[in-house]
Amino acid sequence: MSPKTKKIIGNVVFVLFIGLLIWPTSRSYFQQVLMKIGFFKPKLEFNSAPKEAITGAVASAFNNVSFVNSQGETAKVADLKGKVVFINFWATWCPPCRAEMPSINVLYDNYKDNSNIVFLIVEIEGNKAKAETFVKEQKLTLPISFPDSDIPKEWLSESIPSTVILDKEGRVATRHEGMADYSSPDVDKFIQDLINK
Repeated sequence: MSPKTKKIIGNVVFVLFIGLLIWPTSRSYFQQVLMKIGFFKPKLEFNSAPKEAITGAVASAFNNVSFVNSQGETAKVADLKGKVVFINFWATWCPPCRAEMPSINVLYDNYKDNSNIVFLIVEIEGNKAKAETFVKEQKLTLPISFPDSDIPKEWLSESIPSTVILDKEGRVATRHEGMADYSSPDVDKFIQDLINK
């Protein structure tokens, strides 16, 4: 192989690699791989307020948003005022979603007996059989929910996993797109502070 051919192949590989890093779904996959080898740990910004366009989005604008759990019980966001609400949007086919579930399970186990917080782990495709199989195989204790209405774009745009935490007034306290470690002390402190308000 001539040096010119090697250079062309090298440049093509480089451009493809950069393209994969820019493409959102590929970026999440590479972040997952880098997290597994300990090279990348996403930093969640729970100590600062999210963008103003998202903060202040009051639940009253989303009163009709509802979710249904595996037992067929409906949870309307309007009925959850007075509680902190942790909402995670995911899908069974999404590797970063699956990878962050154990950390969400740790957070859930820490608060499952606390009546001031509600966890809505929303499998966005409504595939109950696959979701229940995944939870069982992974030995998770998370309560899985499914959309029972349209999901506001302020909560879920085009990327999963996405997590929204609502304060007791129903306002978006924070929103995070992409995989994260929800078992971290920063997340625990953030949620505890919201509960104590």
